[in-house]
Amino acid sequence: MPAWLIRLNEHVPIRYGAWVLAVCLTLAGWWQWATTGRWLWVAMLASLLAYQGIRDMRQRKRAVLRNYPLLGHLRYLLEFIRPEIRQYFIEGDSEAAPFSRQQRSLVYQRAKGDPDKRPFGTQRDVGAAGYEWLSHSMSPTHIDSADFRVTIGGGGTSCTQPYQASLFNISAMSFGALSANAILALNTGARKGGFAHDTGEGSVSRYHRGPGGDLIWEIGSGYFGCRTPDGRFDADRFVDNARDPQVKMIELKISQGAKPGHGGVLPGPKVTAEIAEARGVEQGTDCVSPASHSAFSTPIEMMQFIERLRQLSGGKPVGFKFCIGHPWEWFAMVKAMRETGIWPDFIVVDGAEGGTGAAPLEFTDHVGAPLQEGLLLVRNTLVGLNERHRVKIGCAGKVISAFDIARMMALGADWCNSARGFMFALGCIQAQACHTGHCPTGVTTQDSVRQRALVVGDKAERVYSFHHNTLHALKELVQAAGLHDPHEITADHIVRRVSSHEVRRLSHLLPLAQPGQLLAAEQGEAAWPQAVFEEYWRRARADSFHLSP
Repeated sequence: MPAWLIRLNEHVPIRYGAWVLAVCLTLAGWWQWATTGRWLWVAMLASLLAYQGIRDMRQRKRAVLRNYPLLGHLRYLLEFIRPEIRQYFIEGDSEAAPFSRQQRSLVYQRAKGDPDKRPFGTQRDVGAAGYEWLSHSMSPTHIDSADFRVTIGGGGTSCTQPYQASLFNISAMSFGALSANAILALNTGARKGGFAHDTGEGSVSRYHRGPGGDLIWEIGSGYFGCRTPDGRFDADRFVDNARDPQVKMIELKISQGAKPGHGGVLPGPKVTAEIAEARGVEQGTDCVSPASHSAFSTPIEMMQFIERLRQLSGGKPVGFKFCIGHPWEWFAMVKAMRETGIWPDFIVVDGAEGGTGAAPLEFTDHVGAPLQEGLLLVRNTLVGLNERHRVKIGCAGKVISAFDIARMMALGADWCNSARGFMFALGCIQAQACHTGHCPTGVTTQDSVRQRALVVGDKAERVYSFHHNTLHALKELVQAAGLHDPHEITADHIVRRVSSHEVRRLSHLLPLAQPGQLLAAEQGEAAWPQAVFEEYWRRARADSFHLSP
């Protein structure tokens, strides 16, 4: 900086320069207008800027503006558009924050029906630790259809209405979190593609019912759609919804990956007439989701509640969704299943990678088990007890591509759900403004003007195409591996690079329990499948979520 400018700054700080210039232009502008009749617009604009500078120096909330009148606003402007600048101009194609441009582009292309091929080879560093691939066969197979299905409810429970679910479904997202048009488009696409649409804990709205697509009704701790005025479970209201032929399964939400162990409140001003109608609450009053359920307090009571829901629904598949937290609580649930003889028809493991629910940063970044660890623990427990045949396992957590599905099935999943994948299919651009009501594409807003931008017919076709083309890609992977069905994929088929000179199959890298191993370990006849079993299995109790001393 020139010496004269430094000396000037000692007497008249340069940070006031923009405001001083505005004041000078104000005086000059009004003088010119008074003497020549010109420069009126300059005088008015400069006056507004000079006045704003005075306001900046007098306000008490922002120190930057007090020290840098007018100029300080540039800081807030740049901060406001920083995510867009990074997303469009700075981030690389493979940088996941939380989804990379490459992942988003794959969804957009499959949703639009555009070619999803990549020229000139992979952009991934195949020599980097963590790189994974599917082991292919020299004798590929041929599969006629990509309409892969799994039967849920055929494991020997009291279920009398098993459901043939697709291997790829829409994960839980409530009306209220998503716009009416988004719900309509998702359910219309699900109906056309023959796959399921999870309602989220906001219950079944008129926008879920309209298109007629298959529904998985999620019931959370607020019991929306089946609650008494004081927020407890209402069996009669439950029957009214659960026996609707469009509802194929009932999912009891214990926790979600985005914010496990954290309740939620939808403020009264956001509870519109339509949201109130769907949730069974009063319009304009706070809509509370407690952190825990009031219908049960022990693992045994939880299993009894699941059986009650199954009976009230007329024998439809009933299961629960949770994100693994304390492992002994999961063990307590399994012990309650064994003691009562009541088994859920399915369990959905939600990974901490989940993100459609806005949550405090500490919960987003540091609470809950990632999907791989949660899925492995559930799989190992059921396999180790020789009870895997009773329960189907679903999973959710950043599942976007056919390889993502194949990998989860290798770890023990029977099917996968995706939330943000289908949001991208609706046109989401990852603006990460979901919780503000200002979604630029109309997906996560209740603003009638903003959501009008989402054209239901067009986006429903994209939802269908994304699902269809992803399963087609899965079919091609299964064929390349020499298999006949995705359920044949095992941890032997996925290879992972662990260093620059070593690769290992997941079956040799991850702790996979053998059938009956946990039973044998209880008797001291085999090693424990994982250290967590040795530490907590014996201390877990069917009658309490707490550990025995």
